[in-house]
Amino acid sequence: MRLILNCLWFILGGWISGSLWIVAGLLLAITIVGLPWANAAFRIASFSYWPFGRQVMSRSDFGRSDLGTSPLDLILNVIWFIFAGWYLALNHILLGLALCITIIGIPFGLQHLKLAVISLAPVGKTVVEI
Repeated sequence: MRLILNCLWFILGGWISGSLWIVAGLLLAITIVGLPWANAAFRIASFSYWPFGRQVMSRSDFGRSDLGTSPLDLILNVIWFIFAGWYLALNHILLGLALCITIIGIPFGLQHLKLAVISLAPVGKTVVEI
């Protein structure tokens, strides 16, 4: 079932959102300054291409102190929001609202809205299988 949902997701806009995450990661990776954000962008891009059966969690949700979010994560997320997060979130919101118009598209639209929230602050997040 996950394979079918992921294939439908990819066709109904997942390829657009995943590709935008890849572009953002590549633009960040070109500069040495953007390397801390590039890893987070690529991690979320893989989730954006195939989201069903996976979940994005904060590192602090694992309950280990060595994986907790740091003040540096907050600073990196604020800078991310200013330069990249808002346009990726806007993409996910527009796709999500368009998909929610139809009954069949509602699960996919809700997934885009979840990705919009993740787009605002991806540093300190990890993708796990469920």
